[in-house]
Amino acid sequence: MADLSTTFTGIRFENPFMLASAPPTESDANIMRAFEAGWGGVVTKTIGLHPVVNVKGPKTKFLRADNGDSRLSMTKRPNTTLMASWNWELISDKPLDWWIGKLSNIKKQYPNKVLIASIMAGSGNDKELNNWQKLAKACQDEGVDGLELNFSCPHMDRVDMGSNVGKDKVLCSVVTMAVKEVAKIPVWVKLTPATSNIAEEAEATFRGGADAISTSNTWPSLPLIDPDTLEFEMNVEGFVSPGGLGGPAILPLAMAKVAQMTTKFPDKEFSGIGGVSTFAHALNYILLGCGTVQVCTAAMLDHAIGPNVIRNLIGGMTDFFEKHADKGWKSLADIRGIRRDRIVAHSQIKRPEQLDYHGGYDEEHEGYAALTTT
Repeated sequence: MADLSTTFTGIRFENPFMLASAPPTESDANIMRAFEAGWGGVVTKTIGLHPVVNVKGPKTKFLRADNGDSRLSMTKRPNTTLMASWNWELISDKPLDWWIGKLSNIKKQYPNKVLIASIMAGSGNDKELNNWQKLAKACQDEGVDGLELNFSCPHMDRVDMGSNVGKDKVLCSVVTMAVKEVAKIPVWVKLTPATSNIAEEAEATFRGGADAISTSNTWPSLPLIDPDTLEFEMNVEGFVSPGGLGGPAILPLAMAKVAQMTTKFPDKEFSGIGGVSTFAHALNYILLGCGTVQVCTAAMLDHAIGPNVIRNLIGGMTDFFEKHADKGWKSLADIRGIRRDRIVAHSQIKRPEQLDYHGGYDEEHEGYAALTTT
């Protein structure tokens, strides 16, 4: 029999599948519905101390492609395939006081489920670092199993929050260190993918004491412009700001970011996020070295918390181990990271035998290799 449970940062999960910090986890009611549906863990929508006011109108829409055609649009219509989600939603607009009592009640009702509190404060001064610590202590006093620090939100109002922290190696280290000073539970850090080499931010975060890294958040992007109205498909009174692209479109992109980190830090722990709706999708992250996998877009489109998604993930994982029973694989630990050694530098990819490859340069002269004819 396959064992679907896993241990990640010292926390036992009945299965490795989690709802990511996002609209599906914005309330205690949603979180408890998610646990009833079978999710192994949940990361709350990010809790902060500063005032949060979201934009007018819709905050999330879904980009779809016409089947058999090249049209991409957020317009609802039949015979389409989901390509991506797009949102410009901020963190939880519910204050810390709203969450106090509700978090402890969730843990009381579901003691064997994993509840991770996502938190965020600023980073510009000691007061803000103290705010990180205040949030951390308040949530751990509620009995949550771990903390996830949000260094990744792509559209915060303030320049010292969210992805602006995740792009700064010094802040990655300093903020993590501040939280670790007071944390008695595991601390995960959610990094932004909007960097050239996320392994550098990961290194700084681990230096600050992080127990794990979650990635990726959504990619900074713009909604498409309607060719008939010449208006952005998502706007408020005609204006738009960059928002976050998620869903199926980012799966290969997020895999590349995960691989940058897991190949450099094979002994560290990672939670993979981006484009997952089936076990085949989640398997990519596991084979690259992730110990848990988080889901958002697919769950949003499935009764808000993904009851069918988690059923398919668990069923797919069970079927996978049954299919590969002859290999002796019985748990996630048996397959975690077994394909990350296939990720190599481009120059290590084999060229045809007759070519003497010099990294794209001529053997004798600097610059591009001379053309040869036969």
